[in-house]
Amino acid sequence: MSKVAVVFWSGTGNTEAMAEAVKNGAEGKGAEVSVFRADEFTAEDVAKFDGIAFGCPAMGDEVLEESEFQPMFDSVVGVLSEKRIALFGSYGWGDGQWIRDWEDVCKNAGAVLVCESVIANDAPDDEAVRSCQELGSALV
Repeated sequence: MSKVAVVFWSGTGNTEAMAEAVKNGAEGKGAEVSVFRADEFTAEDVAKFDGIAFGCPAMGDEVLEESEFQPMFDSVVGVLSEKRIALFGSYGWGDGQWIRDWEDVCKNAGAVLVCESVIANDAPDDEAVRSCQELGSALV
């Protein structure tokens, strides 16, 4: 059985709703899924999972959340080489630059992005929920 982690930070609940859809998609494919808030996940946890979905909304000038998510991600990025991952998050402005920058960081670390990242403008609509479920399935 594939083991998948869903690791996220959410300020308004939008990215949390996306995380739930990712979890449902992975479970629908038979995976054992563990959900973590950003401050609960460490570099030591990475090796325990076959795939990891990371979720964070765009903050400020289209950057990752800086007090909890970014420090956690900085601590794990060095051990993501060859790890199957996927990215998701919500935004309220901009054009998704934060996710493109984040994808570049992951690729440069040698992580394997298993599918296109999913972004939702504010609360995820039906299409975004469906895409998050597919993202979860892709990690299995």
